[in-house]
Amino acid sequence: MPDPRKARGKRYSCQLLLTIIVAGLASTYQTARAIAQWAHLQAEVVRSALPDLKCIPSESTLLRVLRQIDAGVLEQKLAQFVACMPTSTPYAGCIITPQGEILQAQALDGKAVRTATAHGDRTHLVSVVHHASAQTVNQTERPTKRSEVVASQQLLTGHDLSGTITTMDAGLTQRSLAQQIRQQNGHYLMVVKKNHPQMYAEVALFFEQPGVLADAAHDDRCRTVSNGHGRLETRTVECLSASCDDWHWPDAAQILRRTCERVDCKSGKRTLKISYALTSLTFEEARAMELERLWRGHWTIENRKHYVRDVTMGEDRHQMHRGQAPQVLAARRNALIDVWRSYGWSNSADALRHTAAAVQRAVALIGALPTATLT
Repeated sequence: MPDPRKARGKRYSCQLLLTIIVAGLASTYQTARAIAQWAHLQAEVVRSALPDLKCIPSESTLLRVLRQIDAGVLEQKLAQFVACMPTSTPYAGCIITPQGEILQAQALDGKAVRTATAHGDRTHLVSVVHHASAQTVNQTERPTKRSEVVASQQLLTGHDLSGTITTMDAGLTQRSLAQQIRQQNGHYLMVVKKNHPQMYAEVALFFEQPGVLADAAHDDRCRTVSNGHGRLETRTVECLSASCDDWHWPDAAQILRRTCERVDCKSGKRTLKISYALTSLTFEEARAMELERLWRGHWTIENRKHYVRDVTMGEDRHQMHRGQAPQVLAARRNALIDVWRSYGWSNSADALRHTAAAVQRAVALIGALPTATLT
């Protein structure tokens, strides 16, 4: 990593400081002050684990690195690191076409760092996450949610999207983004909601008059039932092949309607929700059951990344809000979650407690010691 600090008076390498910061994060400490205090309290063990460390850095030293380091370069380095991690289920979250092509699903979504926004430093992070492994492929920062589409385009620019399906919620359902994904040889699945009123009405009309506006010969449906969290949920997904000449959307091949019925097992209260989506995958490439899994799999980014960062690792509670610090810490949390999962941890809270129980374990986790063991 390029070191943003001036050479004069520099006592610690950038890599050494980042190692201490990540080890502190892995030990439940989320701010520079808390990490510095933890390192001082555990000074003997920390110095033993890091032989190049002669003395413990102060809070101000950690703050300078967090605020000044190039977050974009850090994101690239971490993406390369995560890409080398093995996955135990290489075909999970994939669609295999009749031609044998393997299409890997990835979710694209944004997240606000609330404490930074509360202090007036608006920080909105947009990231790409694999459905199956929940590994972060890339992440970038934008000042507001309104620029989320621009950030998404920048994240995807320059990447060959062959063999991928990018899923996104309604905020990113834009023609320009769909066009870019197709030009880069990828596929998309985009949710359509009432924030696009005209499009929402047009898609709904396809299902009201399928014989007129869609190819009735290419339709499919599936139903799934799940029982959990005190409710019975039935999801019905219907697909139609779009064949209307007036449908001006880049390579839209199928439209989807999902009807979700939830019944509260205790009160018996019934709720019904209808949602729509569109995809560039043809009827031959993906049927209703596969598209239902893709649609549901999109929430990997929320349930297995954003929730863990917010609730388990306290991202929305910490007060680091200046300079590059919010994005740098978020990137480090993403990497920690990915490392834990690569070691087989399915519960990040359990992994965090296990790692925090010993300083050597926290340092070894990130590869600072010869044997990165979790025993």
